[in-house]
Amino acid sequence: MSVDTIQPVSAATAHLPQVTEPRNAGIPLDLNWVLSAQANTSAIERRAASLPARRSVKKEYQAAWLLKAITCIDLTTLSGDDTARRVARLCAKAKQPVATKTLAALGVEPITTGAVCVYHEMVEPAVEALRGSGIPVAAVSTGFPAGLSPLPLRIAEIEQSVAAGATEIDIVISRRHVLEGNWQALYDEMRAFRDACGEAHVKAILATGELGSLRNVARASLVCMMAGADFIKTSTGKESVNATLPVTLVMIRAIRDYYDRTGLRVGYKPAGGISKAKDAITYLALIKEELGDRWLQPDLFRFGASSLLNDIERQLEHHVSGAYSAGYRHPTS
Repeated sequence: MSVDTIQPVSAATAHLPQVTEPRNAGIPLDLNWVLSAQANTSAIERRAASLPARRSVKKEYQAAWLLKAITCIDLTTLSGDDTARRVARLCAKAKQPVATKTLAALGVEPITTGAVCVYHEMVEPAVEALRGSGIPVAAVSTGFPAGLSPLPLRIAEIEQSVAAGATEIDIVISRRHVLEGNWQALYDEMRAFRDACGEAHVKAILATGELGSLRNVARASLVCMMAGADFIKTSTGKESVNATLPVTLVMIRAIRDYYDRTGLRVGYKPAGGISKAKDAITYLALIKEELGDRWLQPDLFRFGASSLLNDIERQLEHHVSGAYSAGYRHPTS
């Protein structure tokens, strides 16, 4: 495994999803393709279970992978007690996620996180705090996390977040459409969300822990991509089960299938429960093996995370100094 393909990117290259790729305009709903999608659960679980043991990297290679992971983080705060000052501190962390002395010891240029993700009310403070940095603001939308508010209100929420300056919108699908097998309704809903986003890029949150089966995850992934999703995302982070390796395998193979048939690259975002540096490396290794190096860039891969950055910082500091620092020395907000 070569470190050459895991080099960190500079702040100047932080950009929106699909800036260097044709945007996924979507295709007509192909029910034959959707209904042909299956998932061999036992085989998927065996493949996922084997990865952490087989993909272990050490020393400077580990540091390079961890720096790459930082550039792919959507640094997130989605708490009821969020304030403009908390968001400003989070944005400052996004602009300088690793201590200058640590980067200097590693011999790398400054880096940033991939984006900052907030509720609609915090979009304007985030946009102001990130002005000139090149870091996009993502807003969760459409009645996040349950997605059960009336459709016109969900569409209006997207439009208001875009007007406030969000350039990425993380929408949540109606899980009932998947559970009922109403693929046309899911397609139409996703298409309406995509149209409401305009030039803003849309990440479709499937809430995979509530979809009932890996087969449903595969089919929902395809439908959302057909309807124009720029990213597909596992979870809101509020479900009892969030991102897992088996779900990730199913979703990225759907992405690969979609790319093979359409030539359009769609991004992937695991979210919820990814808080350890070693887990981030495992996810990156799986992306590399299944999709290839092109997907190891922030325009096609993101982690939805808040505490992950803390552990990565501690690991990088250990690599430089040989000692672990206390977690409280690396606050995110």
